[in-house]
Amino acid sequence: MTSQTPLYRSMRVPAGRTGAAVNLTPRALGWDSIHFAVRHLPRGAVWSGRTGREERCVVLLRGLFSVGWGGGPHRVGPRADVFAGYPHAVYLPAGTAFRIVAERSCEVADCRAPASASRSASRGRFEARVIGPADCGGEIRGGGNATRQIVDIVPPGFPAERLLLCEVYTPGGNWSSYPPHKHDTDDPPREVDLDEIYYYRFRDPGGYGFQRLYTTRRDETLRVVHGDVVAIREGYHPFVTAHGYDAYYLNVLAGERRSMAASDDPAHARFRRQWPPPDPRLPMVQRAVSG
Repeated sequence: MTSQTPLYRSMRVPAGRTGAAVNLTPRALGWDSIHFAVRHLPRGAVWSGRTGREERCVVLLRGLFSVGWGGGPHRVGPRADVFAGYPHAVYLPAGTAFRIVAERSCEVADCRAPASASRSASRGRFEARVIGPADCGGEIRGGGNATRQIVDIVPPGFPAERLLLCEVYTPGGNWSSYPPHKHDTDDPPREVDLDEIYYYRFRDPGGYGFQRLYTTRRDETLRVVHGDVVAIREGYHPFVTAHGYDAYYLNVLAGERRSMAASDDPAHARFRRQWPPPDPRLPMVQRAVSG
């Protein structure tokens, strides 16, 4: 485990340019589990490559693209922005050549995890596939001002190796990832060890929130703004968004088990047993596609 939790600010790519607004390699993050990037693709841009020894999930944040991996092309989108509706994405297993063409100006989250040595031997067990809104599960979780909406993209039951992904929507003034929970210990089925990315966006780009990260050895509170990335290796990590600022974050997790089992902080776990009625502002996004 690292002694510090990194906080990264995203960078803007000039209009009309192709490039990575964020490109956080495993070395930069201090682990070997997740590679996270956000790419800007102007209309007509082509992005091609090979997944190599990594599996990959490309999540559409805004725009429309087509993708091929030996067949197709397949349409992914459109999506006006992350607050417009359920997600569109494409899953690409290890050893897959792909070609993405931006049909409209796009922003995409490029989420990767290495195939483990033992799983590499069974390459071909997983298949590339487009993930549309109808494929994504949804849940309203919590209650009162701790209500949030969870939208699954790559849940534990998805046929993948290590990647797990979901989107979380939190209305202004609400708490999320609450009660505080952690997943840094391999003790299934109670808890599994997962590294995690939080990638933040706000409906109003001037919005902000706070994420607390704490263990028995350290306790930090981070102010997060539009485009921030927080990398979490250990400890409890609740989040609250400021009044008036609806928040979104993309969770990218990876570990050795296909589970999201987590343990609540015992000091606050009682709240899960006595939630008040859910916040009527949710759901914030609907499964119907909004272009």
